[in-house]
Amino acid sequence: MKMKTGEGREVELTQDKLERLRMQLRGPVCLPGDAGYEESRTVWNAMIDKRPSIVARCLGTADVTSCVQFARENDLLLCIKGGGHNIAGLATADGALMLDMSLMRGVWVDTQRKIAHAQAGCLLGDVDRETQMHGLAAVLGFVSLTGVAGLTLGGGFGYLTRRWGWTADNVVGMDVVTADARLVRASIDGNADLFWGLRGGGGNFGVVTGIDYNLYPVGPEIVGGLVAWPAADAPKVLELYRTLAENAPPELTLVAMMRLAPPAPWLPKDWHGKLIVGLLACYSGKPEEGEKIVAPIKSFGNPIGDMLVRRPYAQMQSLLDATQPKGRRYYWKSEYLSHIEPKLCASIITQANKIKSPHSVIVLFQIDGALNRLDQDYSPAGNRDARYVLNIPGSWEKAEEDKANIEWVRETWNDIKTFSTGGTYINFLTEDEGTERTGAALGKALQRLAEVKKRWDPENMFRTNRNIKPA
Repeated sequence: MKMKTGEGREVELTQDKLERLRMQLRGPVCLPGDAGYEESRTVWNAMIDKRPSIVARCLGTADVTSCVQFARENDLLLCIKGGGHNIAGLATADGALMLDMSLMRGVWVDTQRKIAHAQAGCLLGDVDRETQMHGLAAVLGFVSLTGVAGLTLGGGFGYLTRRWGWTADNVVGMDVVTADARLVRASIDGNADLFWGLRGGGGNFGVVTGIDYNLYPVGPEIVGGLVAWPAADAPKVLELYRTLAENAPPELTLVAMMRLAPPAPWLPKDWHGKLIVGLLACYSGKPEEGEKIVAPIKSFGNPIGDMLVRRPYAQMQSLLDATQPKGRRYYWKSEYLSHIEPKLCASIITQANKIKSPHSVIVLFQIDGALNRLDQDYSPAGNRDARYVLNIPGSWEKAEEDKANIEWVRETWNDIKTFSTGGTYINFLTEDEGTERTGAALGKALQRLAEVKKRWDPENMFRTNRNIKPA
């Protein structure tokens, strides 16, 4: 069997060695053509179409350790898949041994310590489902089909970020299989340098098999949802967003967006396909207080649709799932912002009027609060001056539409990036973005990350992600 080494050379893996790997694992080993291979090797973004030579579907940490040891002994390129949701498709690589952890989805909740332990294949919805049974929540993202491991290793933000910081700021420990196939515990009390590097610096220091998250009292009922207006009202709606966001209590997270109206049942049919502006809100405190606080949004102007209501927090976490299904083609650009100004809003309106696909959006996501109060070097996630995320998620169906949609995303980004802090979110970087953009995401943390890499992976075994080479 032809495979690739970490340096990209082609090597032959004998049948005997392959059978040895099968015998070592509890989970299945899939080759091209085998049942389960296509499901495993396929990732969320259909623009990424790579074919690992072997897919090992791990069922536990012992399987992960065996795979790392096997890759090391045979000098094989190794790629690691958790939820497979990354925009750049970092979970997969041609000719590699793919370590697929998507079957490892156990969640254990310690209600006394208020900590959840999640295996690395968990999706956000897995964690939310278990923690909400106890009226608790971890600080995670805002699409329930996202993998927790990739989210956390890249920083992570969502509706609870304003209260408690980046997802990575709320991790208390990780189980990690190192490049020499040892299982170690990374926390503030042990292997602190590795723990620091994994909280936003990406996963190229080892394979994280489990994560412990702090939990907070949230839900089970919150106030959340979306209100939409005609695009003609965008100047006034975006000004409302700016003023409300500047004075919002930490329990309230506000998101502004412009897109073509989807064929959703809560929007009138005669508006489907027309440009709209929307404000999404999530109030994670007491619902009766939330209803008062979001009242100015619900009463503003003449909305064409309103689904901002009391709802279960877990439902809020999946509210946007339908906008990002697996199998579409995705190309994004993003920047961090320190504030919203009228010129930025004008640019957003101008570019929204040029949208090429009914699935593309321009989004302003509020994140200011807890993350701004920590030191810049608290974790590699950094960007402690960020108060909003500006995201331009291009999304479409057909390969022949790639050029027009990518050009729209890039044009919009070029028009808007002058308002950036200079920082960007590493999890939103696309496959074609290089070291300069990695530097924009990680900033001054890069040198320290290189030192962590040198200690834990001096031979650069883990290299298929946003690779930080040893110092």
